Amino acid sequence: MNFRRGYNRDEPEINLIPMIDVLLVVLIFLMVTTSYGKFSELQINLPQASGEESKVPTSKPITIAVDASEHFAINGSKTTFKDVNDFAQALRKAAGDQTDPSIVITADAKALHQSVINIMESARVAGYGRITFTTQNQQ
Repeated sequence: MNFRRGYNRDEPEINLIPMIDVLLVVLIFLMVTTSYGKFSELQINLPQASGEESKVPTSKPITIAVDASEHFAINGSKTTFKDVNDFAQALRKAAGDQTDPSIVITADAKALHQSVINIMESARVAGYGRITFTTQNQQ
């Protein structure tokens, strides 16, 4: 029943301008308060391992050492790293007549990750799949 004859109801409307203003303020707030992390600021502490030495009898392992300035040594003798294939040939020479020797990588804590990956890739090219790493016990 319409008791108010002649009274026209106004259509409700949504005013978008205040809503856009509020959304822009929220967007600006999020942009200002967001912090962007940089990879150069990451502080990484590598874990230390503790455990007993393996008692499994194996053939004589090939020990590869790499220091922080990318100097390589195979079984204590200095070796240069030209490319993966040359280093794989040096590993085959160090292995002698062993078919699948274990490779022990001793890398300095500040050695480049790429240096260790290069050693692993050279071992793969040489056909050696048994790779292990040395660690320092907690003191």
